[in-house]
Amino acid sequence: MSINHIVTPLDSAILDSKAQYVFYHKMVDFAFKELIVAVQREKICNDIEVQLFKQYCDLLLYSVEAMRVKYMYDDEDNMKVDLTDSGFPNYLEFRYLFNDLELRDEYLERLTPIATLKEEFLDTLLRKKEPVKKSKLFQASSIVYYTSVNKQYIFNRFVQGKILSAPEHAEADLVTSWSFYDVSHNRPFICFMYFNYDGNKILDYREEIYNVLKTVADRDMSLDTLAYTIDRKLPKISPKLLKRIDLGPLHNVFAKDEHLVTHTILESISKKQIPIESYALSLSLDEVQSKSEFKDGGFFNKQVLQKWDDVFKQKYVLAPHRIIQLLYNKTPEMMNELAKSPIEIAGLKIEKNEI
Repeated sequence: MSINHIVTPLDSAILDSKAQYVFYHKMVDFAFKELIVAVQREKICNDIEVQLFKQYCDLLLYSVEAMRVKYMYDDEDNMKVDLTDSGFPNYLEFRYLFNDLELRDEYLERLTPIATLKEEFLDTLLRKKEPVKKSKLFQASSIVYYTSVNKQYIFNRFVQGKILSAPEHAEADLVTSWSFYDVSHNRPFICFMYFNYDGNKILDYREEIYNVLKTVADRDMSLDTLAYTIDRKLPKISPKLLKRIDLGPLHNVFAKDEHLVTHTILESISKKQIPIESYALSLSLDEVQSKSEFKDGGFFNKQVLQKWDDVFKQKYVLAPHRIIQLLYNKTPEMMNELAKSPIEIAGLKIEKNEI
């Protein structure tokens, strides 16, 4: 089935061929690279946050590319894409990558040796003048997958960043970051915490910070509740500012959610008003800041905690120029709710001979 056979009724979406996998992976890769450039250009994040943001996005792109290689010629299994409120690979796909790479050596022993496979390819192509069978191509892609993919760079459910010195004029002395893949939304989130440390060496307290973040900050929740929980569980630090970026949904032909942007794009694709590769990306940035401190507890276990301000929420939409025009025409009310006008990014062009 070719790209032209992608089914796009407004209440369903089907992803059931290798051609569609190629199309999907190209779209995700293109959209994320445009996102990284736009976040820096529009100064949505400061310099150190942009650097960390790019690192987490690179992990996601690396993982998606690994999935592309894994499923390229596999006729027995299909990659699962979350179509409800995400547009990204299902979280289980990341777990499958981990499971595969844990058994890398065992799988490699079962595969045909590279030298033997090369001889078979040359014999088929040059002597027999026949195309290589898909089963052989899958063996070749499996060898590439198991020998080149590094488990260390696969996006995990929770990815912890280092503790760094905060930029000059920041809200605190130190900053750390982390990213998580929320299972309920099937979307990646990136977080930053600016804080002060009541001690001499932050390295002495680093593991406690990491353990608490991994335990309580690995899912989507109210940001002020998260800030209070972190503050309560880590008495030696004083969080001053928390930021959380929600990446998505990715609105495209494969989506199946009730988001207004998705609905508008799918409707326009079905009417052939815009090309099938049209897309847009939503991005939300929540932040909460400490406005004062208070003491809590008894005489012997008194703890200084932060009083948090209201959570400040900002919503962005990134899309090519044609899609921005479409959204202004069909969803003007939603445009007024954004933190700024829709951010223009490049459009994806898919040539039919590429599929």
